[in-house]
Amino acid sequence: MAEDRHRDRRLAMVRRQIEGRGVRDPRVLAAMRSVPRHRFVSRTLVGDAYKDHPLPISAGQTISQPYIVALMAEAAAIEPEHRVLEVGTGSGYGAAVLAELGASVVTVERHRKLADAATKVLGNLGYANATVVCGDGSQGHPPGAPYDAVVVTAAASIIPSPLVDQLADGGRLVIPVGPPSFSQNLTLVTRAGDETTSKRFCPVRFVPLVEEP
Repeated sequence: MAEDRHRDRRLAMVRRQIEGRGVRDPRVLAAMRSVPRHRFVSRTLVGDAYKDHPLPISAGQTISQPYIVALMAEAAAIEPEHRVLEVGTGSGYGAAVLAELGASVVTVERHRKLADAATKVLGNLGYANATVVCGDGSQGHPPGAPYDAVVVTAAASIIPSPLVDQLADGGRLVIPVGPPSFSQNLTLVTRAGDETTSKRFCPVRFVPLVEEP
């Protein structure tokens, strides 16, 4: 009964918050309907898991608003055979959505506690195609490059060149760009050979992307 109740809330979330705001990719919508967001928050916040806002997790981080997770996944244009890098694992929810799309996902988290927790929940949910790495995500993860898509869940003041360098030809980087104390612009960077083009989507608010010294 509890699981059924969460399913109904999840379907309503997708219908109202995501599809209702213009996300159209049927595979992204299906992934958002499938991934149990309540498994990625603390027990005290389960009742808020499908509401239209981010939620706090440990280490001063957040689990992103569902609409933004879906918007970024749609912008990244993930296909089942793709290799995907996520920077900023957090709770693991975004990685689960990317893995649900069938991609091979490497997700990098600098906080060991978050990385360990995300590894556990992703494993418990059966996402064998998602691997959590503890490290400095601003430098990407060169052993897995090149990537067909890179999704960054923290705001950078400028686009980190290592992430662009690790894109495959035709690859797409989705990243919030702007100062950490104000809203940022969700930006899509597309690589074609040695050239890149960028497109701004919408204003967002993310925690800052931190580079290790």
